Amino acid sequence: MLKLLIVEDQALVRGAIASLLSLENDIEVVGTAEHGLQALELLAEKDVDFVLTDIEMPQMTGLELTEEIAAKYPNIQTLIMTTFSKSGYIKRALNMGVKAFILKEAPTEYLVNAIRSVKNGQRVIDPELALMALDDQDPLTEKERKAIKLAGEGLKTAEIAAKLFLSEGTVRNYLSEAIAKLNAGNRIDAARIAKQRGWI
Repeated sequence: MLKLLIVEDQALVRGAIASLLSLENDIEVVGTAEHGLQALELLAEKDVDFVLTDIEMPQMTGLELTEEIAAKYPNIQTLIMTTFSKSGYIKRALNMGVKAFILKEAPTEYLVNAIRSVKNGQRVIDPELALMALDDQDPLTEKERKAIKLAGEGLKTAEIAAKLFLSEGTVRNYLSEAIAKLNAGNRIDAARIAKQRGWI
């Protein structure tokens, strides 16, 4: 029996997916969470083989959760399920070792087959999404990405420096590099551009 945790911030969608997957003989939904932090709490308590997670959620995004799972629970496979087919998301997810990238509008059979394929050691990415990810080059470094994301949330340079354990001068350098790479007018504009592309 394949033990699955579902992470999705919309209660109706979360409940519907859990109900549909529970109908399958070989899949057991062992829990549901509405964001990444709640999912990590459940992972500490439950025996889980697979995590099926949305990307855009409050508290902790699906990509941040994926990073945590890869570091703490390397044996757990992660599958992303989203409405947003942003190339930056796909590329980052693949780099983190995500085993499947499924669009929410896909039929239930597709989702079920994707879970089974991942169990059998395969990767499931829609060919169009894979091509989109290959064509898109994210110019930001990991540090620039983190700095610009926090700037986009309204944090000042000193606050970003404290969060990232860096000096204010280093943070200013990361922000100005990101602004230049994205041809943005300022840090907020850079964060907006990066978010639109799925890079943060």
